[in-house]
Amino acid sequence: MTLFVGTSGWQYRDWRDVLYPAGLPQRLWLEQYAAGFATVESNNAFYRLPSREVFAAWRERTPGDFVVAVKASRFLTHIKRLREPEEPVRRLLDHAAGLGDRLGPVLLQLPPTLQVDAGLLDECLACFPSAVRVAVEPRHESWWTPAVREVLERRRATLCWADVRAKPVAPLWRTAEWGYLRLHSGREQHPPRYRKQVLATWVERLAAEWDDRHDVFVYFNNDPGGAAVHDAVVFARLAAEAGATVTRTPALPAPLLVEKS
Repeated sequence: MTLFVGTSGWQYRDWRDVLYPAGLPQRLWLEQYAAGFATVESNNAFYRLPSREVFAAWRERTPGDFVVAVKASRFLTHIKRLREPEEPVRRLLDHAAGLGDRLGPVLLQLPPTLQVDAGLLDECLACFPSAVRVAVEPRHESWWTPAVREVLERRRATLCWADVRAKPVAPLWRTAEWGYLRLHSGREQHPPRYRKQVLATWVERLAAEWDDRHDVFVYFNNDPGGAAVHDAVVFARLAAEAGATVTRTPALPAPLLVEKS
């Protein structure tokens, strides 16, 4: 199992003195991030889809092994609510093509008020070329049905595993040959950090489903105070100790890596 470990976004002012030196201008944050991590999940694409030129600029500013997962625009998932997906999907992929070989999975995060419609999901996934990896993160409990699992498996889309407050909020279905995990908030003494044991448990869960031939993308979305950066580093270290192949993570000052079991 190759674990691509990163964070959901990189443009956070409170990451100064955590990942970004105090004197580093914001225009160089992506370069600094990509020197430490080999992947990022682009959350801002959800709020405002970057132009093809912006995506291309990201490609030029990052190393050849860098991978960008792109969160689909809310126009597709929250405004259209997956209806009439052809044009939004086409536009998303046209813009994201600027990333070239840096493009990783596309994430479809569904609104928590959107109830199950396996046919609608199938229609949307059919708009993506087979070469594009798509992860789906439903957030209403009605989606946990055999029909939904069948659609995901047939379309070779992965069910996004998700953690909220240190516990899974979705069934741990393996629906594709690759995986995707998002960690939203922990319950450590200093929230939203994660406890070491919780992260170790997620390493075990992933290893039980995917072996060395498969890719798994792991993104920490608990960004306040740099918690995502700290937890990503700890998670990567635990996974490496467990025998997984893990992409690079930054070397942080020792005091920042103090954790509780």
